[in-house]
Amino acid sequence: MNHEKIEKHIGLMAILIAVVISVGGIIEIVPLMISKSATQPAPGIEPLGPLEVAGRDVYIREGCYNCHSQQVRYLAEEVLRYGPAAKAGESVYEHPFQWGSKRTGPDLSRVGGRYNDEWHELHLMDPRAVVPESNMPGYPWLIRQRVSPDEVRRMMQALRTAGVPYTDDDFAAIAEAVTGQTQLDALVAYLQSLKASDQEVTQ
Repeated sequence: MNHEKIEKHIGLMAILIAVVISVGGIIEIVPLMISKSATQPAPGIEPLGPLEVAGRDVYIREGCYNCHSQQVRYLAEEVLRYGPAAKAGESVYEHPFQWGSKRTGPDLSRVGGRYNDEWHELHLMDPRAVVPESNMPGYPWLIRQRVSPDEVRRMMQALRTAGVPYTDDDFAAIAEAVTGQTQLDALVAYLQSLKASDQEVTQ
């Protein structure tokens, strides 16, 4: 087909563009939809607990994903710095996933267990107290805001609707897990949950 003919007929060009995008989308998306490695949780990956769910909500609300990614790419430099490359099975319970694309700050997908809770609390209250060169803002108000069991229940119900396998026992444990906890506690709990799967740790 003559290239000039395609360029001069906008309708034909639009149809061909739609065909190319559709074929490319099918080739990229369909294998992921049927691949067990993308649809089944990686070994050791469990749904977040109530306090972690509350922390994830704080993480999203405060826009942490704007400066921190949660996806280690398959580049040697990234693996050396952050740990094992990310697998699709690590994110099956994430709705929506928090992969992110910008790194004003470091990737957080392997931050769990790297520092203790006290370090995270101080870092969130006053980042430059532990990382002098940081340009991250502090979040001191989180220590004054309490986690609401009713809100956590609604979050977990929404996640269960999206396919996260929460049980009635999980819902029964909400009040005990979050009552009296601050949003700072919740955010720290969420950050501590961000770890590599068991399979990646043992490789």
